[in-house]
Amino acid sequence: MKTKKRVLSFEGLDPLKLFGTRDSHLAMVEKKYPGAVVVRGEDIILQGDDRQIDQLTEFFGELIEIARGGRTIDEQDFRYILSKKNGEDARTEYEELDREVLFSTKKGRQIKARTPGQKRYVDAILSHDITFGIGPAGTGKTYLAVACAVAALKARTIDRIFLVRPVVEAGESLGFLPGDFQAKLDPYVRPVLDALFDMVGQDRTTKLMENGTIEIAPLAYMRGRTLNDAYVILDEAQNTTELQMKMFLTRLGHNARSIVNGDITQIDLEPPSRSGLLAAQRILRDMEGLAFVYLGRDDIVRHRLVSKILSAFDGDSSQNGAE
Repeated sequence: MKTKKRVLSFEGLDPLKLFGTRDSHLAMVEKKYPGAVVVRGEDIILQGDDRQIDQLTEFFGELIEIARGGRTIDEQDFRYILSKKNGEDARTEYEELDREVLFSTKKGRQIKARTPGQKRYVDAILSHDITFGIGPAGTGKTYLAVACAVAALKARTIDRIFLVRPVVEAGESLGFLPGDFQAKLDPYVRPVLDALFDMVGQDRTTKLMENGTIEIAPLAYMRGRTLNDAYVILDEAQNTTELQMKMFLTRLGHNARSIVNGDITQIDLEPPSRSGLLAAQRILRDMEGLAFVYLGRDDIVRHRLVSKILSAFDGDSSQNGAE
């Protein structure tokens, strides 16, 4: 089959915006399309058969347009756009990502979804009374849930935020830890506090906690309560039992929304089948008013190696399981 060539120009764009440091992103293209792409100056030279050139033209065309919109393409973006099938419009997804801001901090930093999967998660939170966010570490489940709650608090559509975690996987016993109750609880709620400090500031967060506007508590403290005019977030939900999950979900009161987050690959209960998050998937999946959103490795926004580490561990587990 005859090899053809096509030249695309990215004139006026910084190559770093497209290809990363030392063209590091192009290694992903080389792996999928060996020998098909060469960058010279401000031109991308494509070669291959008609089908390959059309696929690469669509991919780099999307990439160039997204970069022209002002976005610096990171490795995660590059991988996601490369994985899109023909006819799927990544550019529209990224335009919506850059346009839709949850809120801006006092320092002017914009809080918003950073991946299409995260946007689906945020959209579900804003349009459903109960949203389940399920996915691996680093996909922004806790951070975006807190961001949606803080945005609603700032807009005065709610009065309070409740942030809840199962503090010890199977029994919620804090007694073995040193210090007073708050000191015992701190290691379990630190990710939530970090998110609040990042968005609201430490002093403001402390004041909101002191006056009861924000309450962070172990899951067991929710029993018997009715939570009105609030965002109620359950984090690490994979480590609840079915009874605990039922108890939590039935706390929801008037003008309240609940966000339930967890990673079903990281269940610490024995046996894992006891997980309330697994039970919720099975029992509530088709219930109107609820949403289940699944985040994946394409949505990981931590260090670029986190996704690779998760893939490596999952691959090793699969191989050991097959032995």
